[in-house]
Amino acid sequence: MRRRQILRLAQGGLISAFTAGIIADAAKSQTNSTLRIQWLGHMSFLISGDNVSFLTNPFRPSGCTAKLTAPSAKADYVLISSRLLDEGYLENLPKDMRVLSEPGSYNLKGINLQGISMDHDRVGGRRFGRNVAWRWKQSGIFILHLGGAAAPINASQRILMGRPDVLILPVGGNAQGTDAMQLKAYSPTEARAIVQELNPRIVIPTYYRTDKSSSTCQLASVDEFLALMPKDSVRKLEGPILELNASSLPQTTVVRVLKS
Repeated sequence: MRRRQILRLAQGGLISAFTAGIIADAAKSQTNSTLRIQWLGHMSFLISGDNVSFLTNPFRPSGCTAKLTAPSAKADYVLISSRLLDEGYLENLPKDMRVLSEPGSYNLKGINLQGISMDHDRVGGRRFGRNVAWRWKQSGIFILHLGGAAAPINASQRILMGRPDVLILPVGGNAQGTDAMQLKAYSPTEARAIVQELNPRIVIPTYYRTDKSSSTCQLASVDEFLALMPKDSVRKLEGPILELNASSLPQTTVVRVLKS
């Protein structure tokens, strides 16, 4: 009798170990999955991993995006922060693509996505309405895209955001500016404060003046934000794509500037 009990316990232990091994292998497989982030200009990115792709904030080329091509990449889902034409332009996209524009919790092909409501300006949303920041985990990496946020982050929003591995952050606004695009995104100084508050591993700046902007674009350049960050944390890449693996993320904050 005792021998049978020992055998059953041993078999149970083997089964448990086998099950644990499967779980560990699955977790390892997910961790080793590559996250691919491609910048399409302004606040628009094509983010792929775990066999799912997200297109964020497609825009209509005009003004600060005048010389860019309107994003039309095929993706499983489109995430927009508002219906404004520089972050929610849908005319060039396939009609069968699912568009998410409302705050709330979603489960999409096994990926949990959180849309976080924020004011789109510094006056309680009275000028530009609501901005939706998007947070999700893909390929084992937590991503937070703040859209065109200009307002400070409150306590409840901070809890939902957590500590992102990758923070996509608008940096080219101007709290004292007169142009509409300046007023609805963080200034370089405000963007640095957001980095200090959220403590991300990787910051990808967006929403700034580039050589593909019109001559009338009044957004700040990315260099104004970079000058506020530790010099040894900043790297300008030669292209629009950044590939990441959860097992090799930096432990302290670095800034990666993509080239559109």
